[in-house]
Amino acid sequence: MGEKWVLMKTAQTPTNIAVIKYWGKRDESLILPINDSISVTLDPSHLCTTTTVAVSPTFQQDRMWLNGKEISLSGGRYQNCLREIRRRASEFEDKDLGIKIEKKDWEKLHLHIASYNNFPTAAGLASSAAGFACLVFALAKLMNVKEDESQLSAIARQGSGSACRSLFGGFVKWIMGKEEDGSDSLAVQLVDEKHWDDLFIVIAVVSSRQKETSSTSGMRESVETSLLLQHRAKEVVPKRTLQMEEAIKNRDFAYFAQLTCADSNQFHAVCLDTSPPIFYMNDTSHRIISYVEKWNSSEGSPQVAYTFDAGPNAVLIARNRKAAAQLLQRLLFYFPPKSDIDLDSYVVGDKSILQDAGLEGMKDVEALSPPPEIKENAPAQKYPGDVSYFICTRPGKGPVLLSHENLALLDPETGLPK
Repeated sequence: MGEKWVLMKTAQTPTNIAVIKYWGKRDESLILPINDSISVTLDPSHLCTTTTVAVSPTFQQDRMWLNGKEISLSGGRYQNCLREIRRRASEFEDKDLGIKIEKKDWEKLHLHIASYNNFPTAAGLASSAAGFACLVFALAKLMNVKEDESQLSAIARQGSGSACRSLFGGFVKWIMGKEEDGSDSLAVQLVDEKHWDDLFIVIAVVSSRQKETSSTSGMRESVETSLLLQHRAKEVVPKRTLQMEEAIKNRDFAYFAQLTCADSNQFHAVCLDTSPPIFYMNDTSHRIISYVEKWNSSEGSPQVAYTFDAGPNAVLIARNRKAAAQLLQRLLFYFPPKSDIDLDSYVVGDKSILQDAGLEGMKDVEALSPPPEIKENAPAQKYPGDVSYFICTRPGKGPVLLSHENLALLDPETGLPK
């Protein structure tokens, strides 16, 4: 084995948003959930993690950089993922570079990992899900691991529960499993991203600050103190999961919206039922729910579904582009940017929806008239600055390898961050 080489792989992995929520573990260390969950994968060109993993005989220890800062890999979740992947590594040979790595060598070789999120970390946008899924996917490619995505998802799950759902595109189900060792707690794809490509998603980033109660401690407290959570896991979710699978399969938006909103609201009710209570949503979150509910009922059938994870950000799923354009008009009417922010940095992601909504600049936003569902005599209040920005996106594909070297985050010569 030549002593100077660096072997690298770079992957990009999407984040996902649960429409049937995961909340509560039956095993803390293996991250085994108390119920099944279902999510939609978001288009990685708008929300994703990029990770480069490298191995070299010259590396002295395992090291990791997240968004440019070196972080410790000593945590149990990283260690679990690294151990499980190393256990499954196969031999690798590249005759051109004169590299041969036996299966047993992987245990001794050290890794360098660099990861970058193109969205705020720990602000309730599932950055840990994309992060651990990307780490496991990239390492599996580097170490020539033969397991399929579902089997890899059971490893990613040990980093962050919802990470197992980011190994596929489209709509994904995390099966809770029954086995004590967690071998059957893994993700499966229900349908790919092309199955329901009418859907359009707008995320209102209400706060990109880190949340006060982490999901990990919040879940633990709910499992210990919330009777509603026990009822939810035993009685509600098993039925609702089957209903959601049906709605997705049939592209039945009215049913999908009803289930998605109900499940989000029940999850936040569980948070309130926890002792002490957990408040993830704020006034802005509540206002968004109320505007969506008013609009949906005035139309006679749902145009938009809302769902909130462990944070105040609203994920709004519109039935089609037309509904998404109307949604954006309403959101910008109620939540215009502060005067010093331009529309271009206030609405990010797939900006083509702005044209559909007839919004080319701030003049158009200022000229928006109140939505018709508002009562004639009540003056509509506006809340400039209450939303940080909006992300426009859609259901997207699963993880991919990036073959172009200039997309790597580590230097191919030194294996250090570029």
